[in-house]
Amino acid sequence: MAVIATAGHVDHGKSALVRALTGIEPDRWDEERRRGLTIDLGFAWTTLPSGTDLSFVDVPGHQRFIGNMLAGLGPAAAVMVVVAADEGWRAQTEEHLLAIDALGIRNGLLVVTRSDLADPGTAMRAARDRIAASSLGDVEAVAVSARTGDGVADVRSALDRLIGALPPAPAGPARMWLDRAFTIRGAGTVVTGTLGQGELATGSPVDLVSATGDSAPDVRIRGLHSRDLPVTSIAAVSRVAVNLAGIEADRIGRGGVLLTGSWSLTDVLDVRVTGVRAGELPEQLMLHVGTHAAQVRVRPLGDDAARLQLTAALPLREGDRAILRNPGLQHVVAGAEVLDAAPPALRRRGSAAQRGVVLGQGAGSPASLAWSTLQERGVLRHAELVRLGLDEAEPRGTRRVGDWVVTDAQWSSWAALLRALVTAQRDADPLEPGVTENAAAAELRLPERAVLAALAGDAGA
Repeated sequence: MAVIATAGHVDHGKSALVRALTGIEPDRWDEERRRGLTIDLGFAWTTLPSGTDLSFVDVPGHQRFIGNMLAGLGPAAAVMVVVAADEGWRAQTEEHLLAIDALGIRNGLLVVTRSDLADPGTAMRAARDRIAASSLGDVEAVAVSARTGDGVADVRSALDRLIGALPPAPAGPARMWLDRAFTIRGAGTVVTGTLGQGELATGSPVDLVSATGDSAPDVRIRGLHSRDLPVTSIAAVSRVAVNLAGIEADRIGRGGVLLTGSWSLTDVLDVRVTGVRAGELPEQLMLHVGTHAAQVRVRPLGDDAARLQLTAALPLREGDRAILRNPGLQHVVAGAEVLDAAPPALRRRGSAAQRGVVLGQGAGSPASLAWSTLQERGVLRHAELVRLGLDEAEPRGTRRVGDWVVTDAQWSSWAALLRALVTAQRDADPLEPGVTENAAAAELRLPERAVLAALAGDAGA
């Protein structure tokens, strides 16, 4: 299965197009149907001519509901941009494209709707030119009329081609950002979301992290549904409804996340900023990642790097993409790509600028960032280096000591300090047996005492 989000200005026919493609009404609320205006996320699905199952997340186009729109767009790997032939490119189309670009989404389709009301050519050419300057690049474009049905088959074929070009889902344990949580009588708590990676199975334990960072362990999957059908297991990428045992619906909701396996939670991120210079960012912004939205404190680290202090710890990792938005202006300010989900503290004068240099040096690849981080800190756990993107067991210019990787420069510095410490102790009191292991480890600020035995041998201490 594949999952695609819609995008586009209010009243340009996104929901009507989804209805024409799927036969399902994506607007779930009576108020939405009465006003003809999508307010919250809608969901629908279909099977394409190739036999591929496709789910839609239909997002609101009105500026007042931009937060809901970003919750739908955040977990999506592909997007269908909708522009009306009789109105063309509008303000919220531009805002949605800014969000798409900030998230770095590279797979999309342009659909020009209401082609029975105006020649779609002008709107199509203008929209493709604007989209080409974004992360989507040059996209395929199709004209359609949801009212007459003309072009619907062409859209379905274009969606097939789009889905066929999508990269595989990321490997690893499951992470599913939640967009709904509710209670069904006789079944209990149900949560829904887009499973972006991993696999879920009935009977399996899961961890839940709420939008406020509260964790709920000892939760179990009671049942799974996809496309309104029960399944025993499901793999990414899919729309999923999960029936949970061990938690009440009021403890979890939109912005929370369902996890399997081992995930580290973090409330501090070093990110690469896109769209503006980091120094131009306000100190307080809203961070949108997955379906989560919360205020963050921004600290510039350089031209294109910043540190984000979150209000809640989240399961984020290097490479995750997010949006920084000004809530007062209801405007997407910048994109953010996570470079380090466990960054070092900035305690000394000038350490922020130095950290910006390190992040800039590591901008080429995860491996170069990992190496730069190791050079900066002098010592890191091997598992941390692997998480940062360096898969060498012992990079050149380093040594492996137990679980730790130490740069040669740091090792030489420790050895010199240890020799000086032993010499000073001997000169001060020749009758004392020497420096204790605990005292030496503390004085040298070693990561753990076990490193001292290898160091003492090299230092001749």
